[in-house]
Amino acid sequence: PTDHPHLLARPPPARRATAFRGASPMAVRAQFESSSEVGVFSRLTNAYCLVALGGSENFYSVFEAELSKHVPVIPASVGGTRIVGRVTVGNRHGLLVPSIATDQEITHLRNSL
Repeated sequence: PTDHPHLLARPPPARRATAFRGASPMAVRAQFESSSEVGVFSRLTNAYCLVALGGSENFYSVFEAELSKHVPVIPASVGGTRIVGRVTVGNRHGLLVPSIATDQEITHLRNSL
């Protein structure tokens, strides 16, 4: 826990957070509905992946299929929006969300991280 309510602190990373070392790089195409701006609708770090709620099952399944062996893939919204990649920033130490994030969303993210 932290003194700042919008900073979600993580415990030290598990060994699986380093699973990409020595692995072959991958490149996979994905599209969120009619948008190719996948970074707007997802946030990928070396420790977790947030994917927007409400998109097509295919969008989520691309992340799940490629990443779930390495990091948790978490469906999420922030402030009721689907632009989780645009409004968050994070790394293996935690996740910073804007003040528009609801208490329910923060609880979901804390429980999932």
